Amino acid sequence: MGLEFLSLFQLETKRLLWLIGITFAVILTFQYLEFPYGTVLLSLFSAEKIPTPGSSTFKASDAPSISELVNNVTLFNPANSTGDHAFEIANKTKSGENDTIPRIGLVLEPGSTPNNSLGLDGSDQSSKTKSINRSENVAETPQGGDPGPISFNNTIDLSFSANQFQEDNISSTEQKSGSQYASSTNVSTNIVTAVLSNDSSISLFQKDNTTNSIKEESIRSSQNDAKVSVPNEKKDSHTPIPEVTTVSEMNKLLLQSHNSYRSMRPSWFSAVDQELLQARSEIENAPIVKKDPNFYAHIYHNVSMFKRSYELMEQTLKVYVYREGARPIMHSPFFTGLYASEGWFMKQMEANKRFLTRDPNKAHLFYLPFSSRMLEETLYVQNSHNHKNLVQYLHNYVEMIAGKYTFWNRTGGADHFLVGCHDWAPGETKVDMANCIRSLCNADVKEGFVFGKDASLPETYVRDAKIPTKDLSGNSASKRTTLAFFAGSMHGYVRPILLQHWENKDPDMKIFGRLPKSKGNRNYIQYMKSSKYCICAKGYEVNSPRVVEAIFYECVPVIISDNFVPPFLEVLNWESFAVIVLEKDIPNLKNILLSIPEKQYLRLQMRVKKVQQHFLWHKNPVKYDIFHMILHSVWYNRVFSAPAR
Repeated sequence: MGLEFLSLFQLETKRLLWLIGITFAVILTFQYLEFPYGTVLLSLFSAEKIPTPGSSTFKASDAPSISELVNNVTLFNPANSTGDHAFEIANKTKSGENDTIPRIGLVLEPGSTPNNSLGLDGSDQSSKTKSINRSENVAETPQGGDPGPISFNNTIDLSFSANQFQEDNISSTEQKSGSQYASSTNVSTNIVTAVLSNDSSISLFQKDNTTNSIKEESIRSSQNDAKVSVPNEKKDSHTPIPEVTTVSEMNKLLLQSHNSYRSMRPSWFSAVDQELLQARSEIENAPIVKKDPNFYAHIYHNVSMFKRSYELMEQTLKVYVYREGARPIMHSPFFTGLYASEGWFMKQMEANKRFLTRDPNKAHLFYLPFSSRMLEETLYVQNSHNHKNLVQYLHNYVEMIAGKYTFWNRTGGADHFLVGCHDWAPGETKVDMANCIRSLCNADVKEGFVFGKDASLPETYVRDAKIPTKDLSGNSASKRTTLAFFAGSMHGYVRPILLQHWENKDPDMKIFGRLPKSKGNRNYIQYMKSSKYCICAKGYEVNSPRVVEAIFYECVPVIISDNFVPPFLEVLNWESFAVIVLEKDIPNLKNILLSIPEKQYLRLQMRVKKVQQHFLWHKNPVKYDIFHMILHSVWYNRVFSAPAR
């Protein structure tokens, strides 16, 4: 009897061990092959149960806490995308001369009442930003016979070699076949990789105009959110962002991002993903353009790649525009004032026949047709310093889109894009639209702009909606008698410094505050038309309509705005037709401009005329115009961020 019992015990023990072994084998197989809910099985043996986007979706209540997010900086990684729970915003309203759209009361959709569980109350929690020492910048060496870019980052070299100032031959077949895009450039150590990442360590800030103090508010996710895919966040890097990232460094960061950054892997692959990969291969192996009347090679990083990319966009790209959303925040274009870019793009995108598709399964991109300006006009309560209802509105909209369609969750929103020109657009979209391609006027390296994903949107001040190109061009170079011109309201901290050093100090420097009103703003326009250099100083934020205005009136733009990402940077070589001056060099501004020889100025001004075609609105879009360039920026970033199978 005892032997039988012992034999039975041993048999049951073996069965139990086999069962345990098979269970662990199944768990490891699920985890290794990334089957659905594999991480959930593994989490049975872990204290932290954090689902990943590749395995499942989860509600916002499952998201990491703010304290966890603040300690992390997400680096570029194929598995990473933007998962920020952060929002930076300024407590002010940027107003233009013709900004007269009234506030409108309406019943909003989707969602009827704000969700107070977001925790975006108006309380002021003071905090101070730490100062970060800026590394010295090394100037790039010009290549070929064409003079190198004009930039004044640390020191001014007043000596110029004779061969640098040979006139450009417009009909020449000289091309930059060995451009930055074709070469593999290592980013110097003083350029932080963190700039490439999604700025997941930044909390909700508000900038007080009177004290310049920074107020931090925490964001708590709603317990009742719809399921929306959210990417993993990398938690092993604490690299600081430099104080100033120069345009030369931005070009290197952009190149590096196109080599390394990938959006979230789709939940399932489709034909459109393969078309994007094919387009990337064709762009990278573009045939060399030796001569094309539409392009002047020196204003581009790589004219061959741009031409091929543009051709493929026309041949391939299909955009699906969501019809959902209530006016005036959705589907309500406007055509004048500071923020006209987003209105003109919305109108021309929704009316386009070449790129639109009614079948979302064929779409390479999905457009979210909301106006960041109308969001502020409609919902913001003046002087409340509280923006939670603006964020909540977009949160409800994304929930509705994600719940109604499968396409948002397929990529976590990575194939969706928005076009927003209001100063607050980066903060408004950082929470729920962080994965999207964001085309933003306020393109600031320090406020979460992601190279390789986001795009810089030109801020265009349109004065006449019927004739957007009215008063185009300016005086010839020989009739531009003023060295430099600026006029504008004293927004921000840079413009008062500019006036302190140059207002009424030098007859060659026409530097003013706000000019007296004149019919059609003629005084302002005439100054721009008759000046060699037009000063584009930042206001409250890094962007300024003067950059495009200078190009419009054929005046060489002088950009004074640290960390501003110029529009269409992935294509245009800004240092070849603009002068970029660091904010700290304002006291030396005249010497900087005078150090540019006359032949070099003539070259710059000629190139401004060549690049002008890319910054013009037309009532009906024209090839290579601003509408097509904005769409191309979004297309280009999507092509280079789409992950392989």
